[in-house]
Amino acid sequence: MEPIIIVLIILVVLVFIALIKTIQVIPQASAAIVERFGRYTRTLNAGLNIVVPFIDSIRNRVDLREQVVPFPPQPVITQDNLVVNIDTVIYYQVTDARAATYEVASYIQAIEQLTVTTLRNIIGGMDLERTLTSREEINAALRGVLDEATGKWGIRVNRVELKAIEPPTSIQDSMEKQMRADRDKRAAILQAEGVRQSEILRAEGEKQSAILRAEGESKAAALRAEGEAQAIRTVFESIHAGDPDQKLLSYQYLQMLPKIAEGDANKLWIVPSEIGDALKGLGGAMGNFGPLTGGGNGGGTPTATGKEPAPRREQPTID
Repeated sequence: MEPIIIVLIILVVLVFIALIKTIQVIPQASAAIVERFGRYTRTLNAGLNIVVPFIDSIRNRVDLREQVVPFPPQPVITQDNLVVNIDTVIYYQVTDARAATYEVASYIQAIEQLTVTTLRNIIGGMDLERTLTSREEINAALRGVLDEATGKWGIRVNRVELKAIEPPTSIQDSMEKQMRADRDKRAAILQAEGVRQSEILRAEGEKQSAILRAEGESKAAALRAEGEAQAIRTVFESIHAGDPDQKLLSYQYLQMLPKIAEGDANKLWIVPSEIGDALKGLGGAMGNFGPLTGGGNGGGTPTATGKEPAPRREQPTID
């Protein structure tokens, strides 16, 4: 009985292994290469697949999703004999699992080497300045070459990016100094332009202010002259309308004499010779009031006859 049980157990194990090898589950966005006795038979797509156990075998499982592969920095010589290190990133996708398995031994390594050689060809025809400013042009040229070469491998290169372009340290220092000098130059130019514009605006403001000030002074002077002329005309018209006689003028002249002597600085003042005429006119005006009661002619009072005695002239004193 024991040998029969052992045989049954072996048969059950073989059947279980055969079932496992027969049923193949392929994940989504993946593919599997099936070989029969070492020869390609078919490609298994995503889902449940049945293969012949112990005859068919899975050679390779391929991921059909887009892949991102960064490559290490590669030294490349430019047209002006400068060595730059360039980091690249490749975005690719397997479109044919069979070609990716049988047309090239390692498509990742093949893409890397093809990228390096293509970069050297492209950068070798550019100088450093153009290399630093033509990333889009380099990306497009690199993608075109890679896409054409990898098409027969069942690979589609979707995008190529230059992650970094690093020139030599000495060149970087020179570029930084040049950029700093350019920035300082632009700053100096902008500052000079600002000062120039400020001076122009200040001069324009001063000019307009001087013009307005002169116009204001001119108008003010004209208004003052017009006012003085109007005042003179008004006084003249008033005097002319009032018809003043010698007596009134003499009285006004006497009223102005104290004002002439006012002030501490007036150490010397002169009585004009016309004061006698003014006093004569004032005496005549007072004599017209009629005879006054009182004594004789002493003291300069009018007499009964109404005639005024001759006034006594005094010499003007000089302090």
